[in-house]
Parts: sequence; structure tokens; C-alpha cells
Amino acid sequence: MKKTLMKGNEAVAEAAIRAGCKCYFGYPITPQNEVGAYMSARIHKRGGVFLQAESEIGAINMIYGCAATGTRCMTSSSSPGISLKTEGISYIAGADLPAVIVSVQRGGPGLGTIQPSQADYYQSTRAMGHGDLRLPVFAPYSVQEMVDMTTEAFELAEEYLTPVIILADGLLGQMMEPVSFGDDNSEKPGKSFSWAADGHMGKREKNEITSLRLYSEELEESVNKRFARFEKFKENHTRAEAVNCDDADIVVAAYGSASRVVQSAMEMARSEGIKVGTFRPITVSPFPEKALREACKVAKKVLVVEMSMGQMIDDVKMALEYKLPIEFYGRQGGFVPGPEEILEKIRGMKV
Repeated sequence: MKKTLMKGNEAVAEAAIRAGCKCYFGYPITPQNEVGAYMSARIHKRGGVFLQAESEIGAINMIYGCAATGTRCMTSSSSPGISLKTEGISYIAGADLPAVIVSVQRGGPGLGTIQPSQADYYQSTRAMGHGDLRLPVFAPYSVQEMVDMTTEAFELAEEYLTPVIILADGLLGQMMEPVSFGDDNSEKPGKSFSWAADGHMGKREKNEITSLRLYSEELEESVNKRFARFEKFKENHTRAEAVNCDDADIVVAAYGSASRVVQSAMEMARSEGIKVGTFRPITVSPFPEKALREACKVAKKVLVVEMSMGQMIDDVKMALEYKLPIEFYGRQGGFVPGPEEILEKIRGMKV
């Protein structure tokens, strides 16, 4: 299959266009600006629309309106920009609408740095809007996974009537790797959705798209239905990757960019005779609890590596029910940990 050398941010945009994304609304912020720039140059050639909104708040509300018509749409941003979008994301989720949102993390809080970070894990998995809300969140570790997950996200968003988050970071967004794309669906007619506000022409009852439910019984019913869909997503689409865990004394858990470094550290540790395995959640929401427990079946210790002060570690602890010693190694401020640093930490944990 033909491969093309592409930057992560641009590959996401191309994947979205090929998946039939017809509208992109966004606002510039580093380190994800290439997503919007690529969309502005390419999406109109495939019959789509690019619009740079006046703000992140404007962009996410445009997504709300567009999604309500049954049109495939996407936005992207980074850390402080995602914070501004969260209210709109909650409205989209509350209205049971599909959309794809790409979050390319940078350091914070506040303006922080434009360097890569993983400090928005809580935001994406716990606080992507107010109310009783859980959204599917994919965490790619390569440019190819950014492509594949974007393609899949559009299908799953429509199947489960929910926003789907692609949680990347500045390193993945800026790195270049060879990628391949699947079938180009951009020219195929859009799907017709019975729930969409796309003109009923007197042939069916009109749809009212809203998240406003003033009666407690109605709101409770809608929340329960939404969580039932999330549970179904959890059952069918929770994914993880475990490497060399069958005999591992130490399992190192990491996601995204950090997991790439952890793989190198594992190989170095194995060459020294230290039995190390790695665990990588591919969906971080829902978190792959069962897969982690299976990966740690013979482990004596667990190490969690993140480009933050430690956030995913809480999900690791809960999944393992605090039954194993769990240690942490993290870097902040835009630093990406090196394999030698992680190896040194592993040596100190040697059983």
C-alpha cells in the first residue's frame, strides 16, 4: 500500500476529509495550527467548508449547528482552546449529536508552553463538559494511529451519537512519519439520519435538537440512555496493547508519545535481564481496566510514565484496586522523558 510522509496534524486533516468530513470550524492555536491550515487548503476541493471562527467558543457552537444537520464535522484545538470549547462540547453531547474533536496537548496551566504535554488527561477523560458526561477518547501513539483513529471516530460518533475525542499532543502533531490511507469516502453521498434537522419535507415529524430538558424525568431518562450507549461502546471498542507482560516482574504503563519512549526503555531493561513489560491504553476513556489486570497478572510492581505530574496513574490504581505497588515517573513543562531516564527508574524498582 502506498505511503506518504506527513506531519501528524496534516495527516489527521487528510484522514478527516477522506472520511467524509464536510465542515471544519476552528481557531488558531499552537501546536495544532497545521490542522486548520491543511483544511483551509484542501477541504473545499472535496466539496467541504472551512471557516476560521472568531474564537474557540464560536467554532464549537458552529460544530453544534452543523452536527445537528447530520453533516460530518470536526474541530481541533490545544489545551486552553479546548478549555474554551468544553461548554459547547457539553451541549453537543447533551443533544446526542456526533462530532470529532482533536485535542493536541501543550503544557499548562494557563498559557504554559507550546511544547508537548499529557497534562490534559483529566480534562479529556473527566471534564470535557459539565453534567453527567463520559465521552469516548482515543489516544494515538503514532501518525498512522492518528489517521486510523480519526477515520474510525466519525463512524463511532454517528453510531453512538456522541462527540469522540482524539487525544494527541504536540509531539505527535508535529512529527512526520509515513502513513497510508484507506478508501476515500469524501465524494460519497452523506448518510440520512432520522434524528437530524435536515428538512423533513412533510414526510416525517420534524426534529427539535436540544439539550434543554426541564422535566427531571425526561433528563434522567436521557442521561441513562446516554450512559447505556457509553457502556455499549466500552464493551465493544475498549482497546489496549500489552507487550512482554506474560513473564514481566515490572509492567510499565504509558499512553501516547510517552509509550513510544517506554518501548525503548523496556528493550534496554530486557537486555540487562530485567523482566519488563509494557501496557498501552489505546482508549483512555473508557479505560481498559480488564486488559490492564490481565497484563499485570504476574507482575510484582507497576510503573506509570506520563508527561505530566501524574493523571492516568489514578485510572491505573483504580483498575488494579491498589493491590500492587505502583510508582510514577513524569516530566513536565514540555519535556519528553528519555529512555535512559525511565531505565534508571526501572533499575531502582528491580525485584
